[in-house]
Amino acid sequence: MAANKMAAVDGNSTLDHIAGGWYSVPDLRLRDHRFNVPLDYSLDHSSTPKITVFAREVVAVGKEEQPLPYLLYLQGGPGFECPRPTEAGGWISRACEEYRVVLMDQRGTGLSTALTPSSMSQVKSADDLVNYLRHFRADNIVQDAEFIRKRLVPGAGPWTILGQSFGGFCAVTYLSFAPKGLKHALITGGLPPIGKGCTADAVYKAGFEQLVHQNEKYYKRFPQDIEIVRDVVNYLAESEGGGVPLPSGGILTPRGLQLLGLSGLGSSTGFERLHYLFERVWDPVIVQGAKRRISDYFLNAYERWIAFDANPLYALLHESIYCQGASSLWSAHRIRAENENKFDAIEAAKGSRPVLFTGEMIFPWLFDEVHALRPFKDAALLLAEKKDWPSLYDIAALKDNKVPVAAAVYYEDMYVNFNLSMETASQIAGIRLWITNEYMHSGLRDAGSKVLDHLLAMLNGKKPLF
Repeated sequence: MAANKMAAVDGNSTLDHIAGGWYSVPDLRLRDHRFNVPLDYSLDHSSTPKITVFAREVVAVGKEEQPLPYLLYLQGGPGFECPRPTEAGGWISRACEEYRVVLMDQRGTGLSTALTPSSMSQVKSADDLVNYLRHFRADNIVQDAEFIRKRLVPGAGPWTILGQSFGGFCAVTYLSFAPKGLKHALITGGLPPIGKGCTADAVYKAGFEQLVHQNEKYYKRFPQDIEIVRDVVNYLAESEGGGVPLPSGGILTPRGLQLLGLSGLGSSTGFERLHYLFERVWDPVIVQGAKRRISDYFLNAYERWIAFDANPLYALLHESIYCQGASSLWSAHRIRAENENKFDAIEAAKGSRPVLFTGEMIFPWLFDEVHALRPFKDAALLLAEKKDWPSLYDIAALKDNKVPVAAAVYYEDMYVNFNLSMETASQIAGIRLWITNEYMHSGLRDAGSKVLDHLLAMLNGKKPLF
């Protein structure tokens, strides 16, 4: 719908806010909003380039005009757009019982001036791209949220936020720098390390320890996969060039194969999906004497799993989410080198050890092996060396926090370490914690209504506060 037509739908439009009309999916009513926000909030708004931030407003059917309080959902990532509701269900249904839900595509994702391989190709130099990308971390995501709140919430009143994973990191940034905009903060699997400098080394040291445990659990569930994965690694290592071509033009290598742990080891049903993926790794031999080869099914499925073609921002900015006034210097790569006796896929496959998968980690060689990331190798190198990242958290403000906060902390979270989460929780005044091993990192997706209901009950007195 053209901008001028959208503006005419309900009259709720200004030069920096365009609201569409209501439309339906089963049991929900939705309305689209587009906001023209500054790329750089530190500059005069008239002199900085503008980008679009998209937000989808969601209510239960029949509640479009009711004066409901607002709840902003902050998606995990970094670099992933908000879910697209196709029907009522999960945490959205529970939230819509009492809230007007706002699903904001964080800047650079979805419909918010998306940073894709093709759109970023418009930027001709690595230096210019880095200068652009530095505006896409949690500090500016919070600024966008405040921009939207002041234009969307009647009287610019405070709203409740729900942050999942990286969205929880954004929520703690929100509590640090804009607490007056918040009524409540709900966090699921997303309490970040908040120390000065770059905390990535601590994150990955803990992460590799947890990965060993997750791999052990996986192979205990599916011991037959030990030999299958070793067989695949040996095949890749012995192939010309050390791997096999991927449909996109990249290459699948033994270390690239290990990336499947990112999705396969840390969420519910991940073990099962990884096992079923390896069930179809080989093409059947239907002509006697034909050479064995990895199936196209597996190669295409592999690329869907890693999905850097759709969300390159995750690879480019992942380590920067841990940086305040310091560079990451490829932290995951350095910490992996300290654990290479356990994570060397080729040595494991040659011997009698299981090949261990890796997790939520970005390595410099990805920008050689993944076709969608190759054009951004120079920018990735500059981002890894960048030191002047601004602060993402204010510990003094968090210790003086007055906003009611309830957080679900998952005991065996592969992505957000339990011990580091507890250290952060000790720095946030008044936070209520729900510590559980009933769910993994994907608890909000898997049992969203139960998880959200528990957190809300902690704030309204129906559950014990501590």
